[in-house]
Amino acid sequence: MIATPEINIIRSTQTKLNEIDLTNIPFGKYFSDHMLEVDYADGEWKQPVIKPYQHLSLAPSLAALHYGQAIFEGIKAYKNAAGEAFMFRPLDNFKRFNVSAERMQMPQVPEAIFMEGMRMLVELDKAWIPEQEDHALYIRPFMFSSDEMIGVRPSEQYKFMILLSPTGPYYSAPMRIYVEEKYVRAVPGGVGYAKAAGNYGAAMYATAEAKKIGYDQVLWTDAFEHKYVQECGTMNVFFIIGNHAITPELDAGTILAGVTRQSTITLLQEMGFIVEERPLSIDDIISAHKAGLLYEVFGTGTAATISLIRELRYKDYVMDFDVDKWQVAPAIKTRLNAIRYGQVADPHGWMYRV
Repeated sequence: MIATPEINIIRSTQTKLNEIDLTNIPFGKYFSDHMLEVDYADGEWKQPVIKPYQHLSLAPSLAALHYGQAIFEGIKAYKNAAGEAFMFRPLDNFKRFNVSAERMQMPQVPEAIFMEGMRMLVELDKAWIPEQEDHALYIRPFMFSSDEMIGVRPSEQYKFMILLSPTGPYYSAPMRIYVEEKYVRAVPGGVGYAKAAGNYGAAMYATAEAKKIGYDQVLWTDAFEHKYVQECGTMNVFFIIGNHAITPELDAGTILAGVTRQSTITLLQEMGFIVEERPLSIDDIISAHKAGLLYEVFGTGTAATISLIRELRYKDYVMDFDVDKWQVAPAIKTRLNAIRYGQVADPHGWMYRV
């Protein structure tokens, strides 16, 4: 294993940056000039290299295409008023990446490759970081099995890469959410807590069905009773009920341990809320709504940041919210943005200097 690899850099001879308007960009469509790539073979990580963004040449027998050994992470980089670049809590994403790798029987990526490679890549393409509010440079580390053979077993070879994508808001408006009670995202003992590519592919059918009837995403429920809420699309979810902030607990291993989720818990506690990580049934949510105690519902995630939910539907019961009157979720978003853009002090050490 390489402890402190020397990361080679092959610089692009030209930039695509002048072809893109960074003030008006959709999520995940454009990519910066460079990428990081490193192979795992013969039981060790090989020489990492940062090189111009380019296509890969892959065999049709590539194991990842057939058996789904693939994981990824999502991180964001920001600039402060002085033009300095920082990443938001990347060490937490590094640790979660290797949790996913262990669950998917993939090799651990050394911290020196993941963190230093990412830092060098962002530093090289720092000009790609948008500077306006709600924009950032999205960082996508990922790994997939690269054996060129068909056979159901862990691969012996892997490829780890990092891409950079300037991006605007993932959800541009408050969302309408449909509570899913037929299809299942994850079960105890499964891979729900891992950021495995297959989790997202498996979620697409139910999401498409919800979109047919006018909803943006689904709120997943548990696999056995379809009663306890889990994740919401690409986000963790929070419910403000009275002076309590409730979010589904992680113990069953069916929910991703979101970095923005944990940051939100910290900020809610600082705001004086009683934060509960526990099972929460849809029946309790409806009861709170009928009693006038369900004040806000919002999602959290690296891509989604803080996303307001203006409608929540379970069967024929619809919960509408006047998001313009909300105070908690907007305050969390404002506080997170202020820390990320260097407008206030960072008391928790969340920002990692590039």
